[in-house]
Formats: sequence, structure tokens, C-alpha cells
Amino acid sequence: MTTDHDLTGKARKWAAIGAALSALAIILGAFGAHALKGAVSQYSLEVYEKGAFYHLIHSVSLLLIAALCGARLLGAASLMWVGRLFLIGILIFSGSLYLLAATGVKWLGAITPVGGTAFILGWILLAIRLWKGGR
Repeated sequence: MTTDHDLTGKARKWAAIGAALSALAIILGAFGAHALKGAVSQYSLEVYEKGAFYHLIHSVSLLLIAALCGARLLGAASLMWVGRLFLIGILIFSGSLYLLAATGVKWLGAITPVGGTAFILGWILLAIRLWKGGR
């Protein structure tokens, strides 16, 4: 059984991860806007920006799930699974788009949907767990 202290600690860790990843998304977005502009094609810049957008949205979403957990609307197990899926999505979806835009290596686009699927599964799981009472 998860104690209040354990639940608060897990929520705090996911909130910290979300905050750190949000800062990283802003840093990488600024890098793309300034360092890549003119260095890569317009298409590549748009791909990079799409990665940064989804990175930031899901980083902030990690803060949201931590808050839901702190408000007792989401249990620890749900927090861990949704958090992991969002983190995997950031790494694979956004990471592959960053690399694709910066390097032009086209096969990286083939792994992007794996990260997108992780995002989708995270949102579906969150909806189901909240509907069923958060556990």
C-alpha cells in the first residue's frame, strides 16, 4: 500500500522531471529558432519546431499528472505509467524529430510514430484511470 509520504514523493519527482524537461524544451526551441534558422531547410525547421512543441506540451503534462496525484485524483501506479509513457514519447517522438531536422537522416522519421503512440497511450490511460477513480 502506498503511504501519503510515498505518493507525495513520487508526485514531487514527476513534477521536478516535468519542470526540468520544460526548461529543456524552451532551450531546444530557442536553439532551433536561432541556431538552425538559415542552417537547415524550412521543412527541417518546421520538423524541429514540431518536436519542441510536443516536448513542451508533454513536459507540462508531467506537471499536470503530478498535481492530479497530489490532489488524490490519480494514484501512484497511474502516475508512474502515464509519466513513463509521456517521457518515452518525449524521448522518441521529439528526440527523433530534433535529430531528423538537424542531421537530415530520413530513417529517423520511421521511429517518430513510436513516440507518438506512447503519447496517445499515456493520454488514453490517464482518461481511463481518471474515469475509474484514479487508481
